[in-house]
Order: sequence, then C-alpha cells, then structure tokens
Amino acid sequence: DLHKPIDKRIYKGTQPTCHDFNQFTAAADTIALLVGFSAGQVQYLDLVKKDTSKLFNEERLIDKTKVTFVKWLPETERLFLASHASGHLYLYDAEQPCGAAAPQYNLLTQGEGFSVFACKSKTPRNPLLKWVVGEGALNEFAFSPDGRSLACVSQDGCLRVFHFDSMLLQGMMKSYFGGLLCVCWSPDGRYVVTGGEDDLVTVWSFAEGRVVARGHGHKSWVNAVAFDPFTGAAQDPQPPELSGGEEEDEPPDPLVRRSPAVTYRFGSAGQDTQFCLWDLTEDVLYPRPALSRARTLTGSVDAGVPVPGLPRSLSRSNSLPQPAGTGSARGPPPDVPPALSVGRFATLTLQERKGPSGAEKEHKRYHSLGNISRSGEKPPSGAGSRGRLDTAKVLGTALCPRIHEVPLLEPLVCKKIAHERLTVLLFLEDCIVTACQEGLICTWARPGKAVSVLGGCGEGVWGAGGDV
Repeated sequence: DLHKPIDKRIYKGTQPTCHDFNQFTAAADTIALLVGFSAGQVQYLDLVKKDTSKLFNEERLIDKTKVTFVKWLPETERLFLASHASGHLYLYDAEQPCGAAAPQYNLLTQGEGFSVFACKSKTPRNPLLKWVVGEGALNEFAFSPDGRSLACVSQDGCLRVFHFDSMLLQGMMKSYFGGLLCVCWSPDGRYVVTGGEDDLVTVWSFAEGRVVARGHGHKSWVNAVAFDPFTGAAQDPQPPELSGGEEEDEPPDPLVRRSPAVTYRFGSAGQDTQFCLWDLTEDVLYPRPALSRARTLTGSVDAGVPVPGLPRSLSRSNSLPQPAGTGSARGPPPDVPPALSVGRFATLTLQERKGPSGAEKEHKRYHSLGNISRSGEKPPSGAGSRGRLDTAKVLGTALCPRIHEVPLLEPLVCKKIAHERLTVLLFLEDCIVTACQEGLICTWARPGKAVSVLGGCGEGVWGAGGDV
C-alpha cells in the first residue's frame, strides 16, 4: 500500500545514506534491513519485529566517516559489509557486539593498493575484518553473482576485484579520470560495468582482465549502473553463429556475419538527470580485426579512424588492434570464470556461506598490480603504499586504455527523466525503477507490460525504438 508506509523514522543529527534488505532471510515474519548513516553508524532493523533494533559503531569508535554503502553478504543471515568515506570496508556480524574501546587490529594480508586486518580481541567482537582499499572514499562495492568475488570502486578512480574469502586481488582497472562512483556485475559474472566522474560507463572483462568497451552519452557524473537481467544473454544464452555454420554444406565465409545480436543490456543514470540504455553486442565483446587492414594497423598512428560505411562503435571494435595481453579476445570467454580456491582466512566468513559443496580445483588468478595486464609490465612507478596511481603514467596501458584503443559505445536510449540528479536504477521483470535527489521514485513500464505493483509517480513505456 503506497499510501501507508510499513515503517517511518525521522533521524536528528545524522542522515541515512544507504540501505540494504536481507533477501536471503526475508519472509512473512522477518524483514531485516540495514541503514548506514552520514556520521558512520549502521542500524539493524526488523520491520516486522518492531522491537528488534541494533546500532553498530554507535560511539563512532570504529569509523567516524560517512557510510557510503552497506550490503548483506550473499546467502547469509548475519554477516554484512559497510564501506566508508575513509576508504575502509568493515565486515560485521549482526549477532556480535561492538567493543567499548576503539578496536585494535592485526595485519592479515596486503597487496598493491589494499590491506586487510583482523580485529584483535579475546572474545568475538565487531568488526571481524577491516579492509583498507585504495585512496579516498570507497564509493560502492558489489558481489559477483556466485558470491565469491567482490568489486570495489574508489575515489582514486580504481576498480579492484577481490576473491573475498582468500582476500586476494584478482583484477584492476583505472578510470579515464576522476573517481569511480558505481559498479555492477553482469548476470553471468563475466563483465563488470562502472560509472564515475569521467562521465563514462566502462565495461571490464573479469575473465580476461581488460577493458572491452566504454560508453559516452552522459554529460555529467554517472551515479548508478545496472544490468538488465531480463534482456539479452539471460534470454538467449547462445550467441549467434556465423553465417554459413558448420552444419551447412558450404564452407563459412569469414567476412560475412549475421547482424550482431544483443548479448547484454545495461542502463546508467547520471547527475545530468539522464537515463541511458546500452547494448553490448558480439562485435564489441569479441572483436575480429578486418583482414584487409590487420597487418597495417599495428602501431599505426591513425588506428582510431573509423572504417567508412560502418557505425562508429563497430568500426572501432572491428579495426583496432587490441591492447597488450588480449590475444584471447577473439573467442568467447568460458561460460563461467575459473573456479577459485578458498583461502586460509575463509573460516572468518564461510561459517554461514551457502556455497556449493565439494573441493574445487585451484586456479591461480591472483595478480599483483604488475601482471594484471598480463603483458609483463612492471607496476607503475606512481603507485603508492595504498595504491595511488598516476593517471598520466597508466594512461595507454591495460589498466587504462586510451579512448581510441577500445570500442566506444553510443547509447540506445538517452532520455532526460528527472529534474534533479538521478541516484537509483533498478531493473525489474515488468518495469524499470529510478529515483532522484528530488525524492521521487518513478517506475517505467516495459513494452507490453502493465505496472501493477509499484504504480509509480512517473510511468512511461519503452517503445521498440527505445522512446519513452
């Protein structure tokens, strides 16, 4: 009932900044909600059991800075993460107390641009773990669909992907400039999309450890990105075949391809009040250099010149030499990223994880900063103790390819849908939900769908051509 809220609270002296429901435990008799605040506290609420409420970091002894993001660990009842403007990320157990004094820590592990500490205490207390990631605020983080990997975006402009249980770095990417503000995973866990202060959306391949495309359509910072799990690969997991397949009598012609299919679709929302829809097609994800130009383009000065007669994004993706270390880019990645071993600190979190049983084959995918690019490059000399990267030194490397070195996407839809900057984007089966700083939550109907559950303040219909 949109006219009668389940719960309403007014806070004084601090403002709510983020929240997350526990989808794993949600039931008719319990709705567990986390709320982060501008002064650093995290509140636990149960909207059904009204008397159940806890406040973590109440005295601000753990962290005094704004909570930027909170998230329950996938498929757990008690464990959650909270990131702060300090660049720190804390693991909490909702059933454990916070100490009466500031916590002391022991170093567990560290790598390029990050360190992980355990709380030094004779009895269990929060936080269980403290991550120090990059420089500046840790703006957002997201778990991969299988719950094993954690992608973090920071104000230093870096995307860092960790194997969460073993606390090891799996991959890294740098923004074109400015901080990264938002991050999301594709439904199959193959790709990570980020948005930030460079006004771009960037698609990074988890399996290949490289930037596969950038999208330019926003005129200001990108606040939210989200994949549409009901379009593209989720609907048709089999990529389109080349014309003249193996089952046909005639041999295939490598120069003739069927029109590119939409493999993935994702959206972005920005401070320019615009909503954009993007398509990732086979031509972008698995580029094949044109045979007539393949030998002349290597090292060519005019590598960014589009091929006449082709859309700009496709001409770039089909003609450009790929950055170092992308020899595998011509074929599709495996169905799922390689299995990852459970680290020696897994006992801190795996007691509640509902992962698949059985031993898994270990696959070494952990990298230092120096070989993330898989091209034998040394770490940039501008890398500091906490991972500060000199943009001028990494620009043009696998960490941050130049604009002309990767396909440049153009939005399928780019529409002004609010009067204030957009902050929320969510894809549901029958609609798209957006919210802005004006306080409005709007639902947008999909083609042929009637929005009955949310019935928002601003309804629209996405036509076949992407019109509102």
